[in-house]
Formats: sequence, structure tokens, C-alpha cells
Amino acid sequence: MMEINPCNSHVNGGSSIPSKVSRKTKPDDTIVDINGIKVGGSEIIVIAGPCAIESREQLFNTARSVKTGGAKILRGGAFKPRSSPYNFQGMGEEGLKLLDIIRKETGLPVVTEVMDTRQVELVSGYADMLQIGSRNMQNFPLLKEAGMCRKPILLKRGMMSTIEEFLLAAEYILNQGNDQIILCERGIRTFETSTRNTLDLSAVPMLKRLTHLPVIIDPSHGTGLRWMVPAMAKAAVAVGADGLIMEVHYKPEEALCDGQQSLNPDEFDRLMLDLKKIAQAVGREISLPAHPSV
Repeated sequence: MMEINPCNSHVNGGSSIPSKVSRKTKPDDTIVDINGIKVGGSEIIVIAGPCAIESREQLFNTARSVKTGGAKILRGGAFKPRSSPYNFQGMGEEGLKLLDIIRKETGLPVVTEVMDTRQVELVSGYADMLQIGSRNMQNFPLLKEAGMCRKPILLKRGMMSTIEEFLLAAEYILNQGNDQIILCERGIRTFETSTRNTLDLSAVPMLKRLTHLPVIIDPSHGTGLRWMVPAMAKAAVAVGADGLIMEVHYKPEEALCDGQQSLNPDEFDRLMLDLKKIAQAVGREISLPAHPSV
């Protein structure tokens, strides 16, 4: 089994010291508890919602629909890292306030991204789980600060990061005494241009062999194409992912961010029914409301 080397040398070279993230240190699976929703057990947890919070109407309509479809956690970006400074950057604290309102209405825990050490305290006051995105996976001061806040952390793999680098990033959070970490494979940058990223499904069994932390898949960013999301989501369940995080928008054609990779509510409902069948086939479960809209 590959060991994680805190000295940041090559995987098979240097002095490998068992680390907190390693399954050798903790053989049993870690269960992450997000306000009563447990990730890492027999149930596959689906996180869904819009890429960015754009308005009260957009967030509330989307949140209500994904709850009806079977999502257990609501995602929504209040602060958005964008490649261009001229693109929509999110609603900031006003978006966080909207998340807080819809959480109370729906009962769904919420996850949203934190981009800077100066935002951690603010975002922690509203969110049930903090997301550290791909661009910030190796923002070490942010990892430390997020680890100290004691909220569950959704850590996304850097777009050009190895598995070892990904786990060492998680180690920064664990070193602050916070083991409530969910690892998210969201696609890596390769020479391929037909998809937004190359979704590395092999990362799921590899990570689950190396670490006790739960692993989820983001098929929305992993492909960048709405029509590919269902196929990759189904494959993720089949290879052993503990959950999925997917972008859903009540009107994807009007989205200010990532509309081309966002499912609409009807597509999400149909996919959840299919995912339930696949989960049962591999000995897992996805619990759905008694009468999901289809």
C-alpha cells in the first residue's frame, strides 16, 4: 500500500511516515456528520444545488426541487472563484443569508465555498460544511484556518494535483484536530479538450484504499457537460463513491455560472431514481422521498 510522505518526497522514495490521513493509522472508516447527515456509511449522500447563488427566487426554487428529488445537502456558492475578474463573483454575505433562510425552511444542511482565511469566520456562521475548492487545495493557511473552525470540510482535489498531494492537503486540516473531512474528486486537467476536465474515477478506489476519509465525486465539474453528468454519476456509485455533489439549476439556460453543466429539476429527479437502483446493486442505499417528482 502506498504511504503518504509528509516530507513531500516521492511516494516510493524518502522517509515515509504514517500520517493521520492514512488507513494504516486509522483502519476504520471515518463518518462525517453534517448536522445529522452522515457521509461515509452505507447510505450514498447526494449534495445538489446551484453553482452560484444568483437570486432568492433561483436559490429557493432550486433548493425545494432538489429536496423533493432526494438530495440530503444543499450546495450554493456565495463567493465564487472565477477565471475572469469580469465574471459573476457571487452575492457574498447576502447569498449566505439566503442559504440560512432556505436551510431553515427545507431542513437541508448547506455547504458553500470559502476562498480566503478572512472569510472562514463569516462563512462558518452560516454554513454547516465549508468547501475548499480546487484552486485552493494547496492554500495552506486556508487549510489550517478551516481546520481550526471545527466545521466539516469538503476538500476538492486540485485540478493538477496527484493523489499524494490531495491527501497531504487533507493532512493540514487533520493536523488542526479536525477529522471531519470529505474528499471530492472533481476532475483533473489533462490534454483532453472534449470535456471540461477528465474525471478520474480511479481515484475513488485508490483513495478508499489509502485513507479512512469518505470520498465523493463531482460529475458536473468533472465533465462540464449536462448530458454526461448522469452517466458519470452512475459510474461513481458503481465504483464505490460515498456520495455525489451535482449542480442543479431551476433554469439552467439562464444561469450566470456553469449552466451548461447543470441539471434541471426533472433531469435530477430521473437520475436519482436510477442512482437508487445502482446503489442497491452494489450493496449501498439511496433513500428517496415517498413521492419524488418525475
